[in-house]
Amino acid sequence: MIVYFCALKSPYMDYIISHTGEFAALAVAIFWTVTALAFESASRKVGSLTVNIIRLGLAFLFIGVYTLIARGHFLPVDASAHNWIWLGLSGIVGLVLGDYYLFRSYPLIGSRFSMLIMTLAPPLAAIFGYFILGESLNIMQMTGMIIVIFGISLAIFKKPVRGERLSIKIAPAGLLFAFIGAIGQGLGIVLSKYGMNDYNAFASTQIRIIAGIAGFSIIITLLRRWGNVATALKSSPAMKPLLLGAFFGPFLGISFSLLAVKHTQAGIASTIMAIVPVLILAPSAWIYKEKITPVEIAGAIISVAGVAFFFI
Repeated sequence: MIVYFCALKSPYMDYIISHTGEFAALAVAIFWTVTALAFESASRKVGSLTVNIIRLGLAFLFIGVYTLIARGHFLPVDASAHNWIWLGLSGIVGLVLGDYYLFRSYPLIGSRFSMLIMTLAPPLAAIFGYFILGESLNIMQMTGMIIVIFGISLAIFKKPVRGERLSIKIAPAGLLFAFIGAIGQGLGIVLSKYGMNDYNAFASTQIRIIAGIAGFSIIITLLRRWGNVATALKSSPAMKPLLLGAFFGPFLGISFSLLAVKHTQAGIASTIMAIVPVLILAPSAWIYKEKITPVEIAGAIISVAGVAFFFI
């Protein structure tokens, strides 16, 4: 009976194992939905710069404990010079440049619109991959890029009233910050894929986080904001969403994104991870009482469909 049961289950287990990357990417989309909502709340309380340094510090501890148990190393001491250089650079670009501006956009335009703009990250990653890794773009991928931009435009622009010009629905600065975040994430994932090779995904994430902490420490020192960090650490209303966001964001989210890219094609992983704008619609409306229009829903769906089309 046991043998029969195992034989019955083995096709399902084989399917799960053979699609490790796809399941990891789906988990990333869920993780990033949670962390986007959590960090939007925290950013409104203590500011995006403070949120970034604290969440990276928390994630560093989370990953250190995990890798100590799983690999016997609290720090990535077995990483090569290649790993440190390129993963470190990807940390500066993706976590400092990309995430700093992404989180600055949250209080200005909300997590839904920020993550909609972030659907540009996969096409941007393909462009950077073309120039850095020699990857080529075909007609289908170019078409997908146009669809993505069109879908995002539906979600962020108002229909003009008669006699008025077309106007941006939300703060232009927030849109710009989110776009810079998309550039940082797109370039960061290309650099991290090049730097990781066959190295452990969680340890690779820790290298990126170390570089990110160093970068934000310099910024905070120059801006003299360490007092804000100290205040935030004592604030329970700010630390609760920060703990939640750090666990699901830089700890699980970034690590699983590298795991996904490692076990499946980058296009498949990026497409699945891009469904965050759709996943975030309902909880954002429920938590922040943001009104969702049919046009915004259509824009989110078209954006994700465009990303999928881009990577077919």
